[in-house]
Amino acid sequence: MTASRDAAPFLWGAATSSFQVEGAPGADWAAWDPLAGARPGMTGHYARFREDIGLLRELGLNAYRFSVEWSRIQPEADRWDDAVLAHYGELAEAVRAAGAEPLVTLHHFSSPAWLHAAAPWTEAEAAGRFAAFAGRVADALPAVRSWITFNEPMVLLLGGFLDGCMPPGLRSVGAFLSALRTLLAAHAAAAAAVRLSNPAALVGVAHNMAVFAPDRPWHPLDRLLARVARQGYNRALLEAMTAGSTRLTLPFARPVTVAGPARDTLDFIGVNYYQRLHVRHRLGAGLPGCVEVRHRDRCGLGLTDMGWEEHPPGLAVVLREAAAFGLPLLVTENGIATEDGERKSDFIRRHVAVLESCRRAGIDVRGYFYWSLTDTYEWLHGFGRRFGLYRVDWETLERSPTAAARVYARLVRESGGRAGLITS
Repeated sequence: MTASRDAAPFLWGAATSSFQVEGAPGADWAAWDPLAGARPGMTGHYARFREDIGLLRELGLNAYRFSVEWSRIQPEADRWDDAVLAHYGELAEAVRAAGAEPLVTLHHFSSPAWLHAAAPWTEAEAAGRFAAFAGRVADALPAVRSWITFNEPMVLLLGGFLDGCMPPGLRSVGAFLSALRTLLAAHAAAAAAVRLSNPAALVGVAHNMAVFAPDRPWHPLDRLLARVARQGYNRALLEAMTAGSTRLTLPFARPVTVAGPARDTLDFIGVNYYQRLHVRHRLGAGLPGCVEVRHRDRCGLGLTDMGWEEHPPGLAVVLREAAAFGLPLLVTENGIATEDGERKSDFIRRHVAVLESCRRAGIDVRGYFYWSLTDTYEWLHGFGRRFGLYRVDWETLERSPTAAARVYARLVRESGGRAGLITS
């Protein structure tokens, strides 16, 4: 991805994550969320992956982003499952055979349950274990050239170590900072392991970015919080992975310098974009209670089924922000949870229009992945949120195209991508 923008076709893709479509009884999320544990196979993707890859053909897509499940590949700290590695190798080869580029994510929120006891993310040892896993996977998937080490590290860190809403459920600034340092080291070590296996590999990160706006534009503390959130959430991680260090400021707390071995470890930046957030200061509350995040429908498009504001212009805002780091960009996730197929179609049209305007303006964006290919289990929400281009019947697990699938296929076809089999 460091080559000329014109050297390869623009990547039009869709995305999933292993735990959300396959499940995994040995993953920390299986025990964390009873809804996940109650449906161990999720959408049945592990057994039906060839059927799902056929959906890529229907849409005319030339890329598929998927993840591999660490707890399946390494079910115990001292045991590897070669059959599972072979399965993911078959998946990658099948994507290639469908004329699509596989983009593989090594860690998409779920960790092996044993990791939290043997080498938790707050301990430096976890970085070495993750690197060993990355090397094994890269060796088993020689068909894969494009890799993502972590999906949304800031969400994992904030949810798992500061807010306590995700595994391992900690609520500690110290744990958050320790885990941040470990994840930066793990990213660097995993990137090195992937490149050792395949010197031509391209390695990036999928970074969730949001637009932060003061809830009360006239309020100086709301404006300050919006600036702090933008720096801490959108920029700090990318600074650490490009410059090698970052100055992290939590609201109304002393700044902390975080440095590590992650300098110049990215070949590209993946941007996950979903929403604009409105931040407000709460008088008299301590950290983190002094910050209130509100979801406002100030675009007039209605909140999504996740309760998020749909804000298409924000995609341009975060792409410009990411472009400042001087690396090629991929939109690795962008999607909407809604039962309304027409609204999903409009969401795709609006965001692709913003994407195209960014490309015309010279921003080096080389791919767009809609989230998600099919409906999936949704973190913290179970099976009640539908992002998919294809609707999954939760009783039969049959897939059926939504109106948005037809619209996306047409947009890809009109962009010069491969013509899909789905017609409008």
